[in-house]
Amino acid sequence: MKFASYTVAGRASYGLVEGEWIADVGAVLAADYPDLRAVVAAGAYGAAQDAAAQAERLSLSEIVFAPVIPNPAKIFCVGHNYETHRQETGRAKTDYPSIFTRFADSQIGHRQAITLPKVSTMLDFEGELAVVIGTGGRSIPVADALSHVAGYGCYNDASVRDWQWHTQQFTPGKNFPGTGAFGPWLVTADEVGDPAALSVTTRVNGQVVQSQPTADMIFPVATLIAYISTFTPLSPGDVIVSGTPGGVGAKRQPPLWLKDGDVVEVDIPGVGLLMNKVRMEAEG
Repeated sequence: MKFASYTVAGRASYGLVEGEWIADVGAVLAADYPDLRAVVAAGAYGAAQDAAAQAERLSLSEIVFAPVIPNPAKIFCVGHNYETHRQETGRAKTDYPSIFTRFADSQIGHRQAITLPKVSTMLDFEGELAVVIGTGGRSIPVADALSHVAGYGCYNDASVRDWQWHTQQFTPGKNFPGTGAFGPWLVTADEVGDPAALSVTTRVNGQVVQSQPTADMIFPVATLIAYISTFTPLSPGDVIVSGTPGGVGAKRQPPLWLKDGDVVEVDIPGVGLLMNKVRMEAEG
């Protein structure tokens, strides 16, 4: 199943994607499941399928995509989780994943504008596989970790590098409004299968700038879930953004910074194709 969150005629909703159409399940189930996170938390996929049979069909062209999970309690991002990216950044090898956080209100959906902040000239792309937790837990064993996954999506963890590099702490450069693109939809775990059998490709204006199989992750998805759930409980709807391959703009010669009007695509076959145009932040 593919679930998307969106607004239509000013109303927030979610639905089941069927080709170029979406069944407006949220309009039917709003009283019991007000958003997609509630569906995930309850495991109410059967109810969503039943509701889809009576829901209005909307064209994907008439909805405004929201982040797949608009209101996650936690978003964890993983740094330097592909060897190619670790090498290009000059980071030392480590026994543990590098974890930082992104705020939910920094997120945007598919086809929404990534914002180039007026205080920066160093906006970078980072195509990544996003993991949405379905069943929460604490100290989840690696062997059981994938059974806690609701599904997967595409993510562009767009990074404001000059602000990221102010200190050794990543937080400022990873949380500007309109920089965390998440979409276009959630593909349920049963349809995706092994997350290590995927590939992540990023394109800027049609040119491939990143491309690598997820099997090359230093810390696989199951390991990330086990590690993160050891220091904090994971809850349904929490998001793990699993790291970006090598090829980021900051480490190219010359650097490839995103500029107003650029189109960035994150393509994960079997999961989706996330597309966003870059727009300069308005003055004021």
